[in-house]
Amino acid sequence: MTPAQLRAYVAVVRTGSVKQAAAQLDVSESAVSLHIAQLRKEFGDRLFSRTSVGLAFTPGGLRLASRAAELLGLQDRTVVEVNAAARGRRLLRVAASSLFAELAAPGLIELFTKRAADLDVELSVRNPMSFETLLLTRAADIAIGPQPPVMDRAIASRPVMNYRLVIVVGPEHALAGVRASAAQLREQTWLLGPSAATDLGAVQAMLRRLAVPDDRQQIFQSHAAALGEAKRGKGIAPALSFTVAPEVRNGDLLLLAGPHTTCEAVWHSQVLTGPGAPSAAAELSRFASTSRAIQAMMRGAGVSVGHFRPAVHVTLWS
Repeated sequence: MTPAQLRAYVAVVRTGSVKQAAAQLDVSESAVSLHIAQLRKEFGDRLFSRTSVGLAFTPGGLRLASRAAELLGLQDRTVVEVNAAARGRRLLRVAASSLFAELAAPGLIELFTKRAADLDVELSVRNPMSFETLLLTRAADIAIGPQPPVMDRAIASRPVMNYRLVIVVGPEHALAGVRASAAQLREQTWLLGPSAATDLGAVQAMLRRLAVPDDRQQIFQSHAAALGEAKRGKGIAPALSFTVAPEVRNGDLLLLAGPHTTCEAVWHSQVLTGPGAPSAAAELSRFASTSRAIQAMMRGAGVSVGHFRPAVHVTLWS
């Protein structure tokens, strides 16, 4: 199984035909067909067949499509990392929960990278329940977010920042100015960011505590998008108190009052201990809990346009 074979297969999966895959890769159709034939022989699986409505993939073909994309992405990333290392640069890979990554990480990483001119930081949004595996397999150097209930002894955890989750509504919402009961909150449309899709964290804890039905939950691609809908009176939204403070002051959002409308939580950093653990990860873990770092996270300082390199699920700072 070679990179050329995998690239040909991924191109066929994406385009739906050998002809279009060949055009995308700028090679002949016979070259693509040869690569596919070699993969079929190696795996002993037909992978896909042609039908009147397009390509039909076997279960093995679908699994290969997923793995091929991952392997090619890893290959491309390795090339970038090796080239960076050859230029004397270090790479720190940070795995973070979606709430932390969207609302606190930009300020932290911007301030931290100013301390080391030779450091690149790669941030990926991950499910907190996968933090232990990511660290133990060296797929990430440091993880920041809610602390999983059980962790390997080889992983050290440190509190980073205490925060408060509140519930906000638009000024025209029916609950604006009302001291909401648990039953009233359960009946509302909840406008949620991607953190609601995980099993760990303050947002999920609040939803479970109130027993909010699934059909009352709407999940958006970002927490900012969910808050935008809340401003328009489309429902209620949980939010970090420090991120919505300016909008509460100017009246664009209102805090709901009541015994069930807040939740206190803590973000933790987790790193491997012992020999071979990345020193930059330990340094970031210590730095993240300092007053300067906490101020940067709350201020929300973003990375400059010239240093922003978007990719699928990944953002790079340097």
